[in-house]
Amino acid sequence: MSSEAMHKISEQRSRNMSAIKSKNTKPEIAVRKILHSMGYRFRLHRKDLPGSPDIVLPQYKTAIFVHGCFWHRHENCKYASIPKTRKEFWENKFKANVKRDLEIQEKIKNIGWESVIIWECETKNIENLKGKIIDNFRK
Repeated sequence: MSSEAMHKISEQRSRNMSAIKSKNTKPEIAVRKILHSMGYRFRLHRKDLPGSPDIVLPQYKTAIFVHGCFWHRHENCKYASIPKTRKEFWENKFKANVKRDLEIQEKIKNIGWESVIIWECETKNIENLKGKIIDNFRK
């Protein structure tokens, strides 16, 4: 492949990667809509809490993290595939993400709060997700 062709591929990959959002993702918005429809009051992306949780329910001292299955390595999930190229890079990246997630959960616990992980794939079944929310936040 020519140098020019590689450059175009790199530019396209860069555009693709920069388009990946960390806030206000479709799964996060789906969770917020469900919480709102169930009458829960919440805050978003509180920087004063470890990991800036996606959704915070102060009344319940609960931080919700809506994790993408790919980036956060949802175990046994079809969306948690490993790219075929640069395997070592991706494996290191994913290990660091998982380690950071565990550290954040520990910090949340240490300040007397509960953390709840909602996986991207769980947002595809609204009724099951409502059940998980009810189990975690009994009013």
